[in-house]
Amino acid sequence: MAKTKMGQNDVKPLEGLTRHARARGPAPVHLWNPPYCGEIDIRIARDGTWFHEGSPIGREAMVRLFASVLKREEGRHFLVTPVEKLGIVVDDVPFVAVDFRIDGGNVVFMTNTGDEVAAGPDHPIRMADAPYVMVRGGMEARVDRKSFYRLVDIAEDRGGWFGIASGGEFFPLIRSEALG
Repeated sequence: MAKTKMGQNDVKPLEGLTRHARARGPAPVHLWNPPYCGEIDIRIARDGTWFHEGSPIGREAMVRLFASVLKREEGRHFLVTPVEKLGIVVDDVPFVAVDFRIDGGNVVFMTNTGDEVAAGPDHPIRMADAPYVMVRGGMEARVDRKSFYRLVDIAEDRGGWFGIASGGEFFPLIRSEALG
């Protein structure tokens, strides 16, 4: 990937692209199959912090832009455009569910990158070492601690399982008997 020198006027197109990503959501990366161009030194830490060359990316708009072109294939994560695909490192999952709200009986999660998903058949919740919710394209968000505690407050007991109801589905978190 060639490096180019950015002039002062080059910032405006990037800002426009960022506004577009924020307004329109993720790019249609599922339609793109560009050639693999190698690795880029970008890492997403377990807490959702994005790093480039070991330094945190401090601009939220830049993180949202990168997240909008994020794709998962065969267990790996890539930043993709219609013409190139670059591998990145993800420590756990690429997103963190930082909050949720109840909307018409659905639990709607908000991620650290601006995605919103209503838990249900297309966005299931699963329990591992922490709860996770499917966001898009086979990529999940780990539910942060404060949101998990709030989920426990709205959880219910069904058929021997303590879990969350949303989108017409019930997502078990733990066996009821384990709660003591």
